[in-house]
Amino acid sequence: MRHDLFDQLANARALAREQAPQVWSVSQVNALARELLEGAFPPLWVAGEVSGFKRYPSGHCYFTLKDETGQLNCVMWREAARALPAEPPEGMAVHVFGYLTIYQRAGRFQFVTRELMAHGEGLWRIAFERARKKLEAEGLLDPERKRPLPAYPSCVGVVTSVEGAAVRDIVSIIRRRAPWTHILIYPTRVQGEGAAESIVSALRQAGRAARADVLIVGRGGGSAEDLRAFNDEAVARAIARSPLPVISAVGHETDVTLADLVADCRAPTPSAAAEITVPDRERLGSELANAGERMATALLSGVTRGVQRVERLEQQLLKAMGDALQRHQLVIGGLRHRLQALGPMEVLRRGYALALDDRGRVLRGVADFTLRSTFVLRLRDGRVQARTESMSEEV
Repeated sequence: MRHDLFDQLANARALAREQAPQVWSVSQVNALARELLEGAFPPLWVAGEVSGFKRYPSGHCYFTLKDETGQLNCVMWREAARALPAEPPEGMAVHVFGYLTIYQRAGRFQFVTRELMAHGEGLWRIAFERARKKLEAEGLLDPERKRPLPAYPSCVGVVTSVEGAAVRDIVSIIRRRAPWTHILIYPTRVQGEGAAESIVSALRQAGRAARADVLIVGRGGGSAEDLRAFNDEAVARAIARSPLPVISAVGHETDVTLADLVADCRAPTPSAAAEITVPDRERLGSELANAGERMATALLSGVTRGVQRVERLEQQLLKAMGDALQRHQLVIGGLRHRLQALGPMEVLRRGYALALDDRGRVLRGVADFTLRSTFVLRLRDGRVQARTESMSEEV
């Protein structure tokens, strides 16, 4: 096609010498220049520094690529721009892949960018740090909000792809360690377009069902692009909102995802998450046996302590009763002495006599006696039979 265009130009120049000059419109010139430029250069990679990067409401992005001696106007259409994890900052060194063209309407030379890559993982790190700071400011990374995992879950939910090795590893390990545990799989995409939305939907479904005691969310290892869904802010917020404790199990050892930061527990791999989630039945059996021995020992020790305590209480009770009886005896003795001091026998011991009639009633005054009647005088050491010979009242 490029040779055809050059032939057309050559023919046009030849005709111009023989005939009146042909007049081209601006649009024709720009279209021809665009065809020549796009035909002459295949898609290529270009290195430079980003300047003036701006994303418009339409989703298209415009920026300039610079080096020491030149600059290149660049455009990134909406579909390609969606793949950017973050907007490159001013002066960032990047590699861009695309093709050269001319924007016909404005006659502007530009580079249509299909991919933009920073050195290393610059854009991914920028996007991660921005989201991390935002979540941290909202308190979603606070250790205090982390929930403890159930020690003996009866049901474990797994949010992952049903096609990956991660789900097979998780199921296999749980079956081996705790075969009595139920496993619920919530299928989701774990990478590619729509993965983040799929994970959020699966988490929401697991939370609404509320059948599991704990959730494992994750996948096997991969590149930064493969793990992109687990660095998505919407996924991190869905994990934080989950009514169930969540274990993040993204298979990567060195880097930490946003899912790891907001989850209640982080496991380095899906296999490790399964081991964290359920107890090992052999260890559990050993613990139960030890617990039985400890319980028997504790019961025996408790009974022994109880018997000793009862014996001590019995001794204390006997002593208290003895002390109380002794106090009561002292009180009774004192009362007896007081009663004796007030009784008639004490009066008789002091030399007085007590007059009694034949029925033993005390004769208290002259009116109780009659002439020639007999009565008894009760003395200190005995009784005397007496008779009334005369009576007189003393005034």
